[in-house]
Amino acid sequence: MIVKTKKYQLDPKEFRRLGMRRILRTQWWLPASIFAGIIVLNLLLNLVYPNLWIYFLAPLGVLLWWLFWYAQFTGIPYMEQNKPMFERLSYEISSQHILIKKNPKEGMVLKWDMIKGAEKLKDGYLLLMGKVQFLWFPFSVFQSEKDIKFVEVLLKRKELLREKRHPETVSAK
Repeated sequence: MIVKTKKYQLDPKEFRRLGMRRILRTQWWLPASIFAGIIVLNLLLNLVYPNLWIYFLAPLGVLLWWLFWYAQFTGIPYMEQNKPMFERLSYEISSQHILIKKNPKEGMVLKWDMIKGAEKLKDGYLLLMGKVQFLWFPFSVFQSEKDIKFVEVLLKRKELLREKRHPETVSAK
């Protein structure tokens, strides 16, 4: 079976929102460790030299980390090599590959082995190819509910989408 999507253009704001969300979910420990590290450094420095200014550096370190990633996700859509990612495209999803079509004569094949993981969000599927590379399929691009279910089954079969277990479904041993 082949699932054909409607034409869809990824908005740079949506890309930034999804990218920042992904980075914060996977690297939440980094800003926390920056903050904690600066506070611990200050506590050690206070033994020798009392100061208060370093308490301003802890939130500033976290803010700079956040601004770095925000700038990355804001700039990526405007880089020349990433322009095709933000054009109006349609997709054909099959068990062999994902065909990305610009028009009926131009397209690109994306093999499943390039996809490292997938997430099902409340409004679509996020296929992960790297830290800042992903494909976004909102549910609105699919033709029917049957197509959405097929893509979900396909992602599970390829072991890209893990089922979330609910506490009441886990058997007590």
